[in-house]
Amino acid sequence: MGFSGHLVFARSERPLREAPLFNSIGPGLRDDMHEWQPRPGGWQTLQLEQGIWKDEHLSTLVEWTGAPACVADVSDSSIALVTGLHTGGHRWQVWLNLDNAAALLVEEPEDVDDVSLWMATPEFEEAIGHKRTELDAEVPADAEGVLTWASAAGVQAVAQQSRIEELLRAQGTFVEELFDTLLDELGFPEAVHSAPQP
Repeated sequence: MGFSGHLVFARSERPLREAPLFNSIGPGLRDDMHEWQPRPGGWQTLQLEQGIWKDEHLSTLVEWTGAPACVADVSDSSIALVTGLHTGGHRWQVWLNLDNAAALLVEEPEDVDDVSLWMATPEFEEAIGHKRTELDAEVPADAEGVLTWASAAGVQAVAQQSRIEELLRAQGTFVEELFDTLLDELGFPEAVHSAPQP
């Protein structure tokens, strides 16, 4: 089983887990919040197990930090829907691992009684192919939205749109790693990993 939950990425001088939106979380759920290695400049990623994050939290977090933020809704480490928000209220969304997203989003025919049987048919594969083509067609506009957001976040490096499109089309074993790579490619400062102690 892979990870299912949320990856919250934002900038703050204080730890993200101290954000007021988490005040109502009980001690048991606080144990399900894990901090990734921070990035320079106050950028942090908080990994939350399923059930902690709610959609309305993103705007609350952006308001609290005063900086753009994004959150990846991860399912079984194989697929993620990433939603970003600017301080001005502009939102964007992208899927990571498009093949898996296509399989998830494909609409089953109304006359199907047993979904598991339909999934074993050539028609299902064809439906996935059509959905994958639809998602692929959205990638250039999606990449543009992500780049605009990164620019609003103050990223100095200029990422290549073609490279971001390539990442949005990439297939990774663990979507969390794909999310982290996307942040690197956008030009956010890379996490400083401390050397192991002898």
